[in-house]
Amino acid sequence: MIRKFLLPLLLALFSLVAFAQAKDLPDFTDLVERQGSAVVNVSTTQIVRGNRLGQQFPFDQDDPAFDLFRRFFPHQQPGVPQEQESKSLGSGFIISADGHILTNAHVVDGADEVVVKLTDKREFKAKVLGADKRTDVALIKIEATGLPVVKLGDPAKLKVGEWVIAIGSPFGFESSVTAGIVSAKGRALPQENFVPFIQTDAAINPGNSGGPLFNMRGEVVGINSQIYSRTGGYMGLAFAIPIDVAMEVQSQLRTSGKVSRGRIGVVIQEVTKELADSFGLSKPVGALVNSVEKDGPADKAGLVSGDVILKFDGKSINQSADLPRIVGATKPGSKVTMQVWRKNEPRELTIHVGEIPAEKVVQRKSKPTEKAAANRLGLVLSALTPEQKKELKLSQGLLVEDVRNGTSRTDLRAGDIILALISKGTQTELNSVEQFNRLLAPLDKSATMTLLVRRGDNQTFIIIKGIGEGK
Repeated sequence: MIRKFLLPLLLALFSLVAFAQAKDLPDFTDLVERQGSAVVNVSTTQIVRGNRLGQQFPFDQDDPAFDLFRRFFPHQQPGVPQEQESKSLGSGFIISADGHILTNAHVVDGADEVVVKLTDKREFKAKVLGADKRTDVALIKIEATGLPVVKLGDPAKLKVGEWVIAIGSPFGFESSVTAGIVSAKGRALPQENFVPFIQTDAAINPGNSGGPLFNMRGEVVGINSQIYSRTGGYMGLAFAIPIDVAMEVQSQLRTSGKVSRGRIGVVIQEVTKELADSFGLSKPVGALVNSVEKDGPADKAGLVSGDVILKFDGKSINQSADLPRIVGATKPGSKVTMQVWRKNEPRELTIHVGEIPAEKVVQRKSKPTEKAAANRLGLVLSALTPEQKKELKLSQGLLVEDVRNGTSRTDLRAGDIILALISKGTQTELNSVEQFNRLLAPLDKSATMTLLVRRGDNQTFIIIKGIGEGK
């Protein structure tokens, strides 16, 4: 008898608990209805000129199979240059009713045509007003009026643990909505000196790039830009550019088509607990100055190696990654005060901020064709010309013309310059493609090696794990 009444009671209690828990879960439906129409699909087309079939045409003209093969490929003739379309997809969002749209710079990079598709299925050709690779922000424009516009939020008020949603076109599936929380703020990523990224576990995949990250008030707090993945797909680690950083960039792009950033001419490193103790600091804060560029702004201001920069223009430097962002956001030519720690005491210096020169992009010899051979890493390489060496002030190096089937295991990009190969403790400077391939040949396919790479005005080490099968 007791069991007869106990079971319904337990089921009722379970239902009440489940209902209470369900009430605590967020409801995104209203947010998506209000803001979803301002999110757009961005598709790009790049014309690649080459002779794809000319390399792979399997028969000589005297072979009886030649005519049969040609019938199946009437538009492809051996030895005749062909034009191919390379397409890619991304996302974006409308920030003004007259058609200004924010997206990622890498979404529109190298595009010959950019097409924007709205949620009402209308399509417009877009003009790229400007793109900033250092922050991965691009501003594009379509000719339209009365468009829906997103609301912008304040990333500074964003709290770790609060709910956020992403809207975009992952793998081409338009207007897809994914939800998660803010995992962290102010993330510093390798080779990304000017963006304090928002980390989220909302599902972000290829095609989400350039799309908005919303808070629960329906405000855009970031632009989805990168993922950390060992598979190429979502693994719970995604990074968004804070919207205040993006809006500052787009303001300069809209005005001048480029972005100006401040510089002071120092090399810095993080202050660890041990370093803080050795310099007499009560806690590990600031940016430790390793070296100072001769006759640069910092040198003229009296900054020396061993100084720890604690504040710049009144803003605290809690970790070394804060300094490049704060200096970069300072208008070139400005006269500012910085606080440094020197000989167990703080002191103030006045500095005139310089300007970061435009990033040097090495021009490839031509658009790579299918005839150009890729090595074991999936890289199409060429030796630097005398003109390139002179321009870049380099004595050696190999230019990355194209990255093909090696993209899953290398962070190299077209336009990078490989200066040296480091393997088993030995560093070898690279002077020719043949030399590089000879160095790769004896290495096991599971070997790990390091490349010294010049990217823009910076040098970095890139580790490659697994170099693939030999030819």
